[in-house]
Amino acid sequence: MYQPGLLRSNAFAAGRVSGVGLLVFFLCAFGGVEANAITKSHVYVYAGVFLGIYFLLAIKVVDQWERVAVLRFGRYRKLRGPGVFLIIPIVDTLSRYVDQRVRVTTVSAESTLTRDTVPVNVDAIVFWLVWNAEKAILEVEDFNEAIALSSQTALRESIGRHELAQMITERETLGHELQKILDEKTTPWGITVQSVEIRDVRIPQALENAMSQQAQAERERQARIILGDAEVQVSAQFAKASQMYADNPIALHLRGMNMLFEAMREKGSMVVVPSSAIETMGLGGTLAVSAMAKQ
Repeated sequence: MYQPGLLRSNAFAAGRVSGVGLLVFFLCAFGGVEANAITKSHVYVYAGVFLGIYFLLAIKVVDQWERVAVLRFGRYRKLRGPGVFLIIPIVDTLSRYVDQRVRVTTVSAESTLTRDTVPVNVDAIVFWLVWNAEKAILEVEDFNEAIALSSQTALRESIGRHELAQMITERETLGHELQKILDEKTTPWGITVQSVEIRDVRIPQALENAMSQQAQAERERQARIILGDAEVQVSAQFAKASQMYADNPIALHLRGMNMLFEAMREKGSMVVVPSSAIETMGLGGTLAVSAMAKQ
């Protein structure tokens, strides 16, 4: 997230002293002292210190990923960097150093209502970079704050246009939409938004519990529907089988014998069958013979 102290730190960095300038200052001062020791004249000391201060303020170093604008009497002159360059102290001033690497800004929207009036807290990450340092320096006062506030506003507007289910299941689509909105706004500033990632979508705990119960009830409903469909299919097969058994009593008897056999073949199992059922199927003699064979 944007930090208010970042502007002050960048303003301080704009007047930073380079290591090269500091080295030249010490060399000039040392040369003045050595010249004074030889000539016994303090003029060389003053001259060495003055020259050292001049180069200390005039020599500037810009890193590879940075750019800085040179202003002469308040008017834009040129963009410098990277490397070493000279300015005229007092006459020339520098803007703050602009970092052209990819940067990350974290934005959040708290208690924002979705399209279906659900309060959510959303955290997002914005990846952006300065592709034209001249525009970023001259067109906008503080592009760091501008990016942070624009991202937060766009995030809140996008939340209001989407329902909760879309935000949870279509985070990538929401990120692309935010990236397009922000890029159109920041392009005139010399800044491009590369991508926006929705990091987290949080809803109230009570609503989360209600949604969990709703999902559980939906799963139970689907299970009951599947079980009912299975019962219908089974009953249809039984109805079809009953028609076949009605036309063929012998097949029904054989089915009954098979059921008894399946029940009796388990070791140690005992099946109690009414005698009337056995007589109906004509199995009395068969069971007697089977029992005598086991003994």
